Amino acid sequence: MQIADLGDVQLHYRIDGPDDGAPLVFANSLGTDLRLWDEVLPLLPQGLRIIRYDKRGHGLSSCPPAPYTMGALVSDAERLLDHLKLRDCLFVGLSIGGMIAQGLAAKRLDLVRALVLSNTGAKIGTREMWAERIAAVEANGIEALADPVMERWFSASFRATPELALWRNMLVRQPAAGYAGCSAAIAGTDFYTTTAALRLPVLGIAGSADGSTPPDLVRETVDLVPGSKFHLMRGVGHLPCVENPRDYAQVLSDFLRETGHI
Repeated sequence: MQIADLGDVQLHYRIDGPDDGAPLVFANSLGTDLRLWDEVLPLLPQGLRIIRYDKRGHGLSSCPPAPYTMGALVSDAERLLDHLKLRDCLFVGLSIGGMIAQGLAAKRLDLVRALVLSNTGAKIGTREMWAERIAAVEANGIEALADPVMERWFSASFRATPELALWRNMLVRQPAAGYAGCSAAIAGTDFYTTTAALRLPVLGIAGSADGSTPPDLVRETVDLVPGSKFHLMRGVGHLPCVENPRDYAQVLSDFLRETGHI
């Protein structure tokens, strides 16, 4: 396990693959840690340098007092990549990770050469909706939201499997302050104008059964960037890399080849 001490926050990260490999960075969704990508990584082309990290308030990273801003989350990613001396990454962000990806590409194009915006949006939900969730977590913990979150995250068929318990456990074991802090960051983010100014290769991935960021939201977001591509995965929800890692890895691998990253 490795920790990057960035002063105000300590980020847990992991690197797999050779030192000279093309850098591929993954940013997770709200309520998950870097294990989100475990089933995808073995299915990707060999030779990549794969970087995963736990955002602040999640996993094994430190949990500064809430609330957080999206600017802080983007800065965390920026400082981590600078710490690792990485440039020209292909950055894969899912949900809030996709918002971080959009903000990072707008701020530091030297760090990001292409984006995968998975199950995300330029704006997700409303301030009122997030305020209600934050209040619920602060009053009763993440457990109070866990079952509705599972319904939004996963298709009905996946929710009928024993594996659902693993993801529910991961969710409820995140620090409540981290969940609330990142929820506040999402609530305050509207990247429509920012993302519309981006000029780099972008792939959007959506799940047909996604109850958190429906396909139309993902498509609307990636369509802001000229020349972007969109892929709909059928029968999966908000975390398609969990429900169907093989197809997810194939879509990602195709994009890596199209952009000349491998």
